[in-house]
Amino acid sequence: MLKRGPTLAGLIFALSVGSVADDQSVEEPIYRQAAVIRFDGPITSRLEQYIYRKLDRARRAGADLVIIEIDSPGGELEASLNLAQALQDLEWAYVVAYVPRQALSGAAIAALGCDEIVMCPQAVLGDAGPIVMDFLEFGFRHAPEKVQTDLARRVRDLAEARGRPAALAEAMVDKDLIVHHEEHDDSNEQRFMSDAEIDADAERDHWTKLNPVLESRESKFLEVNGRRGVELGLADAVVAGDQELWKRFGLGEPPLVLDRQLVDVAVDRLNSPWITALLFTVGLMAIFVEFSAPGISVGGLIALLCFALFFWSRFLGGTAGWLEVVLFLSGIAFLLVEIFILPGFGVAGVGGFLLIMASLIMAGQNFIIPDSGAELTTLMSTVTVVLGSVFAVFITGLVSTWYFGEIPILSRLALRPPDAAIDGEIYEQAPAGSTSAPAAS
Repeated sequence: MLKRGPTLAGLIFALSVGSVADDQSVEEPIYRQAAVIRFDGPITSRLEQYIYRKLDRARRAGADLVIIEIDSPGGELEASLNLAQALQDLEWAYVVAYVPRQALSGAAIAALGCDEIVMCPQAVLGDAGPIVMDFLEFGFRHAPEKVQTDLARRVRDLAEARGRPAALAEAMVDKDLIVHHEEHDDSNEQRFMSDAEIDADAERDHWTKLNPVLESRESKFLEVNGRRGVELGLADAVVAGDQELWKRFGLGEPPLVLDRQLVDVAVDRLNSPWITALLFTVGLMAIFVEFSAPGISVGGLIALLCFALFFWSRFLGGTAGWLEVVLFLSGIAFLLVEIFILPGFGVAGVGGFLLIMASLIMAGQNFIIPDSGAELTTLMSTVTVVLGSVFAVFITGLVSTWYFGEIPILSRLALRPPDAAIDGEIYEQAPAGSTSAPAAS
């Protein structure tokens, strides 16, 4: 992994020319190529996949310094942990988290995965306590102990891997953890430690408490500004702005800024509720039209385009996989069986409809049961869009039936009585009591 500081060749070169003129200095750029990735807004699986795409683009551009500019209030826990781990495991570049305004909750966790954290003086970092949705009380509460324990361990691992105080990182997610500034009596080494860490230390009797860390007091998740973050060792430096940041890393010119491209904009737009509802409605209506006139026709092509765009945007957004595609295609197959092989709206028809609905809902989220406010909002939005689209198609079908008599696809789902016309002959009913045979016309 690339680290800060001039290369060995750069040092040798600088020493060799230093004797030529005392009033001249030669500075070799520390990094060949720097790239900036802006990380803003709530953390979702879609933002996670966006960051991965930008990291891949930075790698292909030859970047050996990646600056993640974070301005986020947090978001989904799993996506935040995934991002932190991905940034920690990055080996082809030195990764810097730059926080000009805020990196709270999941964003603070993601920042811990970076090699360095650089903040503006009044920027804030921390307050990463996990919360879950309580369906019985229709509100939110702190996550159960099992979730908190696992998160505390993972956050400590992230901090220790970068040489940051693990106890302070844990205090971001544990509101009751109190951290003290400790000094070793013999070596004068100073650390930030919790009572549990002191008790577990083999030389616990040789540590002296200097003072508690105010930000880690009871019932408060630790949150610090830029200056305080540097004092506590959670952040590495404070800068006044972009120019000072470029200067810190010896950048002779502004770095490559990886802004959103057309594909990123398309993914965001296609994931919006209104566009998703339009794709569902048009796609379902096109399927009905295609079933009414079997064969690869305009209806089939339109349906293929709508659902291909839907699943493509969900693939790139990180909420869909091949399972959802298989469920959707299986639902279509069940409906085909119901329509053309086993007429009558039975098990195959109901099963096909449920499979399609399940695939569309699952493709809009990366969880089964929501356990946070963001996940509950996502679930309600997805269900509303899917059911609203089905309702719109149903109303369209009723209106079409009113004006045109029947919809072929719907008429195939029920058995009809035999026609009165048989082989072109129409029979007249004989009067009651008559024994004569009906006359053919």
